[in-house]
Amino acid sequence: MKRRKRQQRSRTRRLGATVAVVAVIGAGGWFAGTRMQSPADAAASQRPPEAGPVTVPVEQRTLTATVVAQGSLEYGSPRGITLAGAVGSSQEGDEEDGAAQRVTKAPSAGTRLKEGDALMQVSGRPVLVLSGPVPMYRTLGPGSSGDDVRQLQKALNRLGFSTGGVTGTYGQGTASAVGRWYRSKGYTAQEPTSADRQRQGDLETAVSDAQVALLTARGDGEEAPGGGTPGKESEEVRNLRIKSAEKQLQLANAALSAFKAGYGTKVPAGEIVFLPRLPVRVDKAKVRAGDTPDGEVATVTSSDVVVEAVVPGSDAASLREGMTVQVTTADGQEAEGVLSEIGGSGTTSEEAGSGDGTGPDAEPGGTSGSGEPESTGTSGDGTSEPVPLKVTIAKPGPLAENTGGAATVTIEVGESDGKVLAVPVAAVQTSAGGQARVRVERDGRVRRIDVVLGISADGLVEVKPDGGALKKDDLVVVGR
Repeated sequence: MKRRKRQQRSRTRRLGATVAVVAVIGAGGWFAGTRMQSPADAAASQRPPEAGPVTVPVEQRTLTATVVAQGSLEYGSPRGITLAGAVGSSQEGDEEDGAAQRVTKAPSAGTRLKEGDALMQVSGRPVLVLSGPVPMYRTLGPGSSGDDVRQLQKALNRLGFSTGGVTGTYGQGTASAVGRWYRSKGYTAQEPTSADRQRQGDLETAVSDAQVALLTARGDGEEAPGGGTPGKESEEVRNLRIKSAEKQLQLANAALSAFKAGYGTKVPAGEIVFLPRLPVRVDKAKVRAGDTPDGEVATVTSSDVVVEAVVPGSDAASLREGMTVQVTTADGQEAEGVLSEIGGSGTTSEEAGSGDGTGPDAEPGGTSGSGEPESTGTSGDGTSEPVPLKVTIAKPGPLAENTGGAATVTIEVGESDGKVLAVPVAAVQTSAGGQARVRVERDGRVRRIDVVLGISADGLVEVKPDGGALKKDDLVVVGR
């Protein structure tokens, strides 16, 4: 009995094991079947999903349109300085010993020169700078007249040395003012030399001799040759002698008067340099002590720092002179400047004169012959051409240490009226009739909404819905 029960339990266990094995095999087959694919199924699973629209949300923000360009920092208005003539011409002893003029104190780079300052010294005499548009081209002295004399008189009066009027003629008042100015700088104005004094003496002697000759010719009781009484022929000779003596006296007096008209304190041609605007900064010295001052002796610039850059003509069309410009160097230094010139047609700071009243009496530039501003930026075939810009930085601060380096200029050309709806430029489409529109995805559908475009900046453009609903966070289509 017990043996029969044991055999029954053994059969039961074998049956259970068999069922378990079948179950495991069935589960493995099911699992493998779910993971195996036919070649067609595998290819189908690798296909990309059906393309849908690419959308971005509508933003509400303030837009500021800017023009950005790269340029280089430099000091503005570079100008070479050349002396107009000798410094201290006809000085005592020069003609006798044949001494050449030599630089005794060279210009110093980085020096700031204001009106009345000395640029350098030649043979111990100064080369002084004054403000005026007419360049120095001759020696100025008693009897000289012209625009150069007038601007000298204006400069002396600005410096506090009255000339007694701005007449354009160099008289004793101007000579006295020149002498006082030179003494205030520690120099002596160019007075008549020994050669001048000798020449004056010779001319005065010639006048005296002519007077004696005239008196002799007019003398009464002169006997004729051989002790006889003067005859008719002798009287004719006497009249001729009188006329000749009178002519010689007239010529001698004229020569003396002409010499005296130019006799006195003078300004040699090389002792003044007139510059259109002051102050200036000495950028480079072209001579050293001991050199002969031939050719350029120095290069000067304005004390302003400028940035010269180039922008496309399409950007230049939105610019105007006088706009505020933000200038940033590569190391992050910033300063504020002014757009002073567009396309080379603007009025530069040099032409406009200095702000302290020492600038020249010059007319501003910047217009064509018709009086209209010169056009820039577009060629005859309608293509956009590069347009040069000049930005002037009157107070460069630390930027002055970066001259010669690169800088970025940013010019704001417009701003939206507060916060506006803005979409990427790529979201805007234009119909054949020129109507701008955007496509908006809502509830799985795409609909077109006509818009009016406004200011654009940073890749975005202001949109105003034209008869349709458009609001912040709406999804506009920018591609597929």
